Amino acid sequence: MSPGSPAEDAREPGAAGDRLAGALEPGLPWLGRRVVLGVCGGIAAYKSIQVARDLTLHGAAVDVVLTSAARRFVAPLAFEGVTGRGPLIDLFAVGGAALHVALGRDADCVCVAPATADFLARSASGRAGDLLGTVLTASDAPVVFAPAMNDRMFAHPRTRANLALLDAAPGHYRVGPATGRLAAGEGSGPGRMADPSAIVDAVGRAVHPCGTLSGARVLVTSGPTREPLDAVRFVGNRSSGKMGYALARAAWLRGAEVTLVTGPGVEAAPFGVDVVRVETALDMRDAVVEAVGDADVAVHAAAVGDFRPASPRKDKLKRESAGGEVAVRMVENPDIAAESATRMKPNAVSVGFALETTDLVERAAGKLAAKGFDLIVANPAGAPDAGFEADTNRVTILDREGRRKALPLMAKFTVAWEIFNAVEERLRGGVRV
Repeated sequence: MSPGSPAEDAREPGAAGDRLAGALEPGLPWLGRRVVLGVCGGIAAYKSIQVARDLTLHGAAVDVVLTSAARRFVAPLAFEGVTGRGPLIDLFAVGGAALHVALGRDADCVCVAPATADFLARSASGRAGDLLGTVLTASDAPVVFAPAMNDRMFAHPRTRANLALLDAAPGHYRVGPATGRLAAGEGSGPGRMADPSAIVDAVGRAVHPCGTLSGARVLVTSGPTREPLDAVRFVGNRSSGKMGYALARAAWLRGAEVTLVTGPGVEAAPFGVDVVRVETALDMRDAVVEAVGDADVAVHAAAVGDFRPASPRKDKLKRESAGGEVAVRMVENPDIAAESATRMKPNAVSVGFALETTDLVERAAGKLAAKGFDLIVANPAGAPDAGFEADTNRVTILDREGRRKALPLMAKFTVAWEIFNAVEERLRGGVRV
């Protein structure tokens, strides 16, 4: 398709689903959505190629609109290579009459990345002098913008005023800017464009229809706990935090305000989530108790240590002083999930996890009843493709009415999405798993 020609709709659900069948993350909530990606003229424009690629891999149909300044930094062919759709450039292209109206009307989201200081000024005043400006004024879709500029430009009073106007506009969502290294010779500071992954997730939240979780408060626990033996050693487990982080991300994408209480893990914190980092089970208990009373949903995915050393040493235990063996007396940690279930407000939903090596579903059903959960997720320990440290999981979801839903092997993000499908059923008053 030549630049400037009307975009063809290439978002057949079957084709997108086939393309994503082997991906670690499925297309929800991007699958089948149409996104207009506006790219302005700034050095960060090269990162927008990654944004276009990732949105496309998630199943969105991406129409890229390049400003004239953007074409000085990135080539149109690069975007066609990652989206399969020729970028759109000219407001007055032959055969493209009312192109801006069609793009604006059909878009599920308009994302501008990078959004330069000039774009912010033009958009705040409603100017429509090029294709991107006319698309914005012709669309009632949500707008995600990712500012990127020199830190002095970002700090300028007019830029701040323009940002304030856009922040207050209905349906407008800002991502960043981040603080870090800027263009060559400019040092570090605020003004760096947000990471492509954060921009993609912001688009995902913007296009997801308002559901039961929109505005709800969701608490997720994640990762292992570490119980100190001495000044340098601890008792812990193999949990990576991957499942909990996927749950927090899925809840945020569905419109929730999410607090993630996490022990040490290997995952980067999900974008948009309020993260509380803890070390021990007692630390986690304090953080959860503080937050759970306000939660509409609490998901206890953390692998909390059941026991801790009764008297951890303040100094490092030396081999030569141990006499060949060390005896450690262990005491029981609090049952955070069970205690939390008693502190939740009426009609809130409590979700537990059961990691077992034997009698998985039966033991999970026992925990469901004993701890007062509404739902419990049973997942196997020791399987190479599920449980600890894996990117995939194979679980069974049980509810307090005795229903069970076994899921096949899935990416942990997909599992998280399925869990919140069950949570939303309960919040709407249903009980179907």
